[in-house]
Amino acid sequence: MMNKTNDTIARSHTRQAQRVNLPMPFGWFQVLYSHELTVGTSLPLFYFDRELVIFRTESGLAKVLDAHCAHMGAHLGYGIRDNAGGGSRVVGESIVCPFHGWQFNGEGECTGIPYAKNLPPRVARCEKLIPSWHVRELNQCIYVWYHPENIEPLFEPPAIPEAASDNGDWGELKIQQWDIDTHMQEIGENAVDAAHFCFVHGTPEIPEPTCSEFDGFLRHGLFESEMVTPKGTIQGRIENSSTGPGLSVVRFSGICDTVLMANITPIDAHHSRAHYAFIQRDGGGKTMGRVAQAIVDDICQQMEEDKIIWAHKVYLEKPLLCDGDGPFAKFRRWYGQFLIAGSRDD
Repeated sequence: MMNKTNDTIARSHTRQAQRVNLPMPFGWFQVLYSHELTVGTSLPLFYFDRELVIFRTESGLAKVLDAHCAHMGAHLGYGIRDNAGGGSRVVGESIVCPFHGWQFNGEGECTGIPYAKNLPPRVARCEKLIPSWHVRELNQCIYVWYHPENIEPLFEPPAIPEAASDNGDWGELKIQQWDIDTHMQEIGENAVDAAHFCFVHGTPEIPEPTCSEFDGFLRHGLFESEMVTPKGTIQGRIENSSTGPGLSVVRFSGICDTVLMANITPIDAHHSRAHYAFIQRDGGGKTMGRVAQAIVDDICQQMEEDKIIWAHKVYLEKPLLCDGDGPFAKFRRWYGQFLIAGSRDD
């Protein structure tokens, strides 16, 4: 049975590579929401085709390391005894290996071996023994920087005022998550594909983009259209902005102001995880509350519809485009700057 399962997984990966053969993009990517990692805890992660461990130190900092202990290879994200079913212990600013108690800080340096009388030379020299990852925490999210050549961050994730923990009139995050069987670029192309809204999502007309701009690591787009409501016709706006390939914010206005953090993270080159967090204005009574939830439900339904297309389509390097299609060529040139073949190797 195990061989059969492994064969199935291998065939799935081969099929995915044949459908969309692109390398993982570099950039900042969400790995958790802040509330998912409390002080003094750790969790295993799998992103960028790598086993990782994330932990929050007693001073409150989120840290990410490659998952395996440099001593004898134990996974640092799985606890035992009192920590069974959770992550490994965190003591002070270090995570503790469950196998032999070695301690490592967020830079991958060994900070203690409880039973050693003479420290190994590399430990004594405070060398980095486990690869560490750049981490940023803002917008109630935890982001990690990935680059196949392991270079320093080239840009920073943006602050989103509505997503601040003290965001005033804006409500709490409404969170949805999907695992998607395709490369991230295929998901990102929806942002410039106006025609699919009509045929995939059943909108009454194809929205006309007011602007579509590409500037360095940033991308910005705007759709405006009139919407008929019980209170009359109003002007609706959908404004979307991306910082690199992984971080996007979409602002919907007209009926109920809604901000969507639509962040996509590569699990590996052929599988992606969508982290969607909706933020809406507080107040407005029960009627507005139902309208607000209807907007969230509609966007989630659109994601379910898109997933069917993404899971089975192939990537065409030279698609046959017509004048009604969006600026795919501009988008692909912009996105292409983040695609570098290779693998991270510290």
